[in-house]
Amino acid sequence: MENTNTRQQKIAKQIQRDIAEIIQREYSALLRGILVTVTTVRVSVDLAYAKIYVSVFPSEKAEAVMAALEENTRALRGELGVKVGKQLRIVPE
Repeated sequence: MENTNTRQQKIAKQIQRDIAEIIQREYSALLRGILVTVTTVRVSVDLAYAKIYVSVFPSEKAEAVMAALEENTRALRGELGVKVGKQLRIVPE
């Protein structure tokens, strides 16, 4: 049985698209020659938390890319807030 409801799925897809666009736009200089793909987004039932899964190619660069993304988590969440602020009351952490 599926644990996520339709609203969670819609929000997860929207966050996936928006985060991919933000990473592509904001980190293009850092990511020269590196392919970063947002593969999956899982949103909690209360929509307060989102777990974002990212794929990095070539995999040798994965550690550096993940460190950069984790370091800029607040900025990414802020950018996401600008994009989905009208649709969501709480921007997922």
